[in-house]
Amino acid sequence: MHFSKTYSQLLLTLPPELRQSAIQYRQLKKIINQIVAELNALGLSPDILQNVVQPPPHAADKGKQREDSEQYTGPRIIYEFATVDDHVEPRLRLCLHSDDLPPSDAPGPSSSPLRSDVNIVLPISPDVIRTALGSAVSTDTPESSEGQPESSDTESALKPADAPSGELIIPLVSDTNFFRTLTEALNSLAAHLVTKRAEFETTLRSLSHDISSASRPSSSTSSFHPYSPFSSDPANISVSSHALAITSRSDLDTWRQIFQLYIEADIFQGHQERFRGEREIEDAETRLQTFNSELNERISKGALKLRMKQSRVALKTFMDLNTFILDLRKFQHVTAEATRKILKKHAKRTALPLAPDLTSPFIIRPDSQDRALVLSRSTMRSSETLSLSLLLVQALTETLLPIIPHIDDYSCVICTSLAFKPIRLRCSHLFCVRCLVKLQKRGEEHCPICRAPTVLSADRSNVDWALLNFMKDWFPVEAKKKLQQNEREAAEEEMQELGLDMKGCVVM
Repeated sequence: MHFSKTYSQLLLTLPPELRQSAIQYRQLKKIINQIVAELNALGLSPDILQNVVQPPPHAADKGKQREDSEQYTGPRIIYEFATVDDHVEPRLRLCLHSDDLPPSDAPGPSSSPLRSDVNIVLPISPDVIRTALGSAVSTDTPESSEGQPESSDTESALKPADAPSGELIIPLVSDTNFFRTLTEALNSLAAHLVTKRAEFETTLRSLSHDISSASRPSSSTSSFHPYSPFSSDPANISVSSHALAITSRSDLDTWRQIFQLYIEADIFQGHQERFRGEREIEDAETRLQTFNSELNERISKGALKLRMKQSRVALKTFMDLNTFILDLRKFQHVTAEATRKILKKHAKRTALPLAPDLTSPFIIRPDSQDRALVLSRSTMRSSETLSLSLLLVQALTETLLPIIPHIDDYSCVICTSLAFKPIRLRCSHLFCVRCLVKLQKRGEEHCPICRAPTVLSADRSNVDWALLNFMKDWFPVEAKKKLQQNEREAAEEEMQELGLDMKGCVVM
């Protein structure tokens, strides 16, 4: 299947706002045919050009290659780009020598050997070439005015006056149209992506506000009373049932589970040791579908309950943003592939050297939101570039995920559950009260993390009251479960110390 047909089918899978900004691949193919016709009219067919044309010397050329290019003094053709106003103008620079010119009385087109016994027949008047060489023959005589036909459009496009002595510049009109069309398409796409990025960020800020409102903590009500070392006894701390009742008017726990599933899905970017970095499009699409299926299944079974209408609307918006990022990844891939193939086709059909790098609207610098980098062959290191889709993924995760504290950030390193009631040792490391009591009963003096002798000296003064109130506020369900677990373990230890078996109840 031809790429133009595949390209059209891929665009149909994308939303209209992206599809309408795609480059016109078939139009560019037609312009390439015009370039070939223009070169044939000059007598520079692709069969001839592929043997003699040279790319312009580049600053990055290695020593031997650059020295050979500078020392070569024979006739040659150089394909170069000149910046004219707001666009580039491709042109051919013919480097000739007076010894290679036909005699002044030679009729018809000139024929000059350029390299390795390759003859190029140019349908260009010999007088024009001599003018370019600075040795023009007088055209005031009747012989010169009567013996030559009128200048054609191709000859009128020549610019011998702008060229150095011994050189002739031929602007390529169709080639200029090709690169102007391609560049304008990429610039238009870049402007459209700037607009879509601004819309994405606006929607993201609104979504952040909606999720914050729908997942209010316990402190959002007047019934929340924080604990204090001046008015509270650490042994009598509890989480009241009223604190759990706030969950009926908040989807805090539901959104925490949604974000936990999203983190575990690793849809667009891998964070594990086995794989790190941006995922392939097919892998990201599969992971997004799996995440969506798991979410819908839990909601249908009642494991996830979105009690508030605001949460249901926010969840749909959250999924729409992820779908847009995936579509943007697909659009980026198909646009880069279309650009690469059309430039490759241009070089193959015309026998002109591969075109210079074009700017990509999908790749940006970290220090600039609007500056673009090359699309076809990047000259920057990967660490200095950032794709737009990856930038949106980072904005999504950095804006939404911190709204709801993650329980892993407040867990005890020994029991791996919520560190409620939190005890902070003099070495600044944190443990839950049950794990610390067990360490003290075993006579272990050293901190399990840094091995500092701070365990046995810990007492009620080591309670982290600010963190305790924070856990009670944001993790009321987990804090309630942890307190019940601590009370059950403490009761079992007391019964074991009394020599009683607590495996089951005995009815007397």
